Amino acid sequence: MNSRPHIIIGAGGHSKVLLALARASGLSVEGVCAPELADQRGSLWRGVKVLGGDDALDMLDPEQVLLIHGVGQLPRNFVRQRIHDRLKAKGFKFATLVHPYTWIDETVVLGEGVQIMAGAIIQPDVTIGAGTIINTGASVDHDCRVGAHVHVGPGAVLCGNVAVQEEVFIATGCTVLPGLTVARGAIVGAGTTLVQDLAKHQCVIGPTARLR
Repeated sequence: MNSRPHIIIGAGGHSKVLLALARASGLSVEGVCAPELADQRGSLWRGVKVLGGDDALDMLDPEQVLLIHGVGQLPRNFVRQRIHDRLKAKGFKFATLVHPYTWIDETVVLGEGVQIMAGAIIQPDVTIGAGTIINTGASVDHDCRVGAHVHVGPGAVLCGNVAVQEEVFIATGCTVLPGLTVARGAIVGAGTTLVQDLAKHQCVIGPTARLR
């Protein structure tokens, strides 16, 4: 399926990183759609043809293209997920992207639209749900179960047998100790070492793991 032309959604920082990933992987990127580019139709964005705003997607055949989801993820901001669900309902499919400078065991299972950035390491028997981002230099150890629409930040470490449920945000430089569960919608703040399970929608901040 990755032989189809790819269309990037969004033109911010996350999109720049994904365009670089796609080019490093030899993928064909033929257009970009973003609200901020709506009045620049026909011009170029970083060498890619601008198709217009979000409405430009209505002119495309979902069976003929793959989408690259370039909208970044922020804690408890569900714009990225809503865009994913809306376009899936229209019949579009999202590219599952793995940077060539990663290491992923052959037993790993990746959902649709997963994005694995440069330098990431994914160990045996890991599953990663749809739309999840494993960011630059992150590490996911054996037997972890990562749900859909999760963000694992740059340099973060999930030790073995960790369960991360849907919509969790794990920020830059975190460490989650073995066997823990991070429940749906929880946030692990930057630099935190998580030493206990985190309940639904809880937020833990800083190296002393203060709950908010």
